[in-house]
Amino acid sequence: MTDEGFVYSSDIAFTPTVKALQEQRGSRAAYARHEAAGGWQTTVTPELAAFAAQVRTLYVVTSNPLGYPYAQHRGGPKGFLRVLGPRTLGFADLVGNRQFITQGNLIDNPRAFLFLIDYARQQRVKIWGRARMIENDSALLARLTPEDAKGRPERAFVFDILAWDANCPRHIPPLLDPEDVAEAIHNRDARIAELEEALRRASQTRNPGQDRPA
Repeated sequence: MTDEGFVYSSDIAFTPTVKALQEQRGSRAAYARHEAAGGWQTTVTPELAAFAAQVRTLYVVTSNPLGYPYAQHRGGPKGFLRVLGPRTLGFADLVGNRQFITQGNLIDNPRAFLFLIDYARQQRVKIWGRARMIENDSALLARLTPEDAKGRPERAFVFDILAWDANCPRHIPPLLDPEDVAEAIHNRDARIAELEEALRRASQTRNPGQDRPA
């Protein structure tokens, strides 16, 4: 038995109605085998920690008491999403448009969802859990705020994991971060300079008097 009384961790998404649809359309047997083998992860594995360290884009999904969902984008430099514990993630919530929809929804309903996506590597991860905003904790906020954060940190967003699953990479457009492009160009130019120097030295070795003045 898992958190919230689920038999399998994937029951957080695979409701009886979802399972009935899977049965009708031929995918239930495969998912049942996956459940029997252990199902979705419920803790931060080394793989999830490594993925989180590379992510620059994520979406926070909450819902209000009427059941209407709200998705909010959050982004930052690599590493802005931090691992706080074996089942806990967090990031510094920067000053925004001050609508406070996500924070209000979490006060009414702490159940939340994170969608992490790495466009450059065409990878994504879905995480279900409970979230909260923590105010007036300067030590926690300092721990979560990247040195190069572009904005003023206002509060901490803390997410407790109940289950997570890695999505397939299909249909993710391969978009490169500007920093990655700049690094690739720098490495290319450095490699070209290295090869040119190697060619110059090889030429001197073959023709030792070539560069000597007449």
